[in-house]
Amino acid sequence: MADAITLDRVTKRYGQTTAVRELSLTVARGEMFGLIGPDGAGKTTTIRLVCGLLAADGGTVRVLDLSPTRDHRRLTRSVGYLSQRFSLYGDLSIDENIAFFAEIHGLRDYRARRDRLLEMTQLTPFRARLADRLSGGMKQKLALACTLVHEPDLIVLDEPTTGVDPVSRREFWKLLSQFLSHGITIVMATPYLDEAERCARVALLHEGRLLAIDRPDALRATLPGTLFEVIAPDHRLVADVLKQMPGVTDVQMFGARAHVRMDRADGAAADRLASLLVQAHVAVTSVRPIATSLEDVFIARLHQLHGATS
Repeated sequence: MADAITLDRVTKRYGQTTAVRELSLTVARGEMFGLIGPDGAGKTTTIRLVCGLLAADGGTVRVLDLSPTRDHRRLTRSVGYLSQRFSLYGDLSIDENIAFFAEIHGLRDYRARRDRLLEMTQLTPFRARLADRLSGGMKQKLALACTLVHEPDLIVLDEPTTGVDPVSRREFWKLLSQFLSHGITIVMATPYLDEAERCARVALLHEGRLLAIDRPDALRATLPGTLFEVIAPDHRLVADVLKQMPGVTDVQMFGARAHVRMDRADGAAADRLASLLVQAHVAVTSVRPIATSLEDVFIARLHQLHGATS
């Protein structure tokens, strides 16, 4: 089968601002795919292009083998879209909200589907409650149920867990895993790099550019050497000293934490780092080896981009 989504050198501009630049990527059917990046990275614009809410200024967009703009009406039958500010109707109950969205899609026999969604989202005991009286996590579950009531093949989620408490975030991800097991393709935009780890593949975006695309473990493996975390009260001094040390290939600061990458390291490398810092009169709270994260990959690719364009 053709991929669920294909973007080929897609560009989108808002006046003088280029929100998406020559973006090419594919999403396989049945895959959970993450669009990862900070605010302004182009995630929402990309999602709106996929859903046919915007027309590209250049390149080609294909979704479920259709054009999102020319075949928009046909595509909406197969796509569920959960925007950053999903519009629930506060004066309608949970049941009534789902019924409303079902009827928008022309469904008549939706009650069994609604009951299954309420069970999966654990909203059945609250089905008569007005949407305005729901917690943030419950509202997101209801929004997801409304998005899925017409049984789409593809669901597109734009930062659905932003502002949601950690427990509700975990429950939301459990729901997504269930839907993924039913063969639904899921595309999710998120600024949270820990959520990206749950995706089969991710695209790292910055200012509309594609920095990298691959499996999270494959992206982490692209950074060679061993990574250490150094915590020191004077983070400016520790960064200057670390950059001069032999074997250190990169130093990135995250507040009071320094991520230090060494080209060769053994079991005693952490002790040697701590000893060298003490010799340089730098107070150190801790030094320990850590696993490379997608955050490290993102920053490394960002530096590569700036180096290439400077």
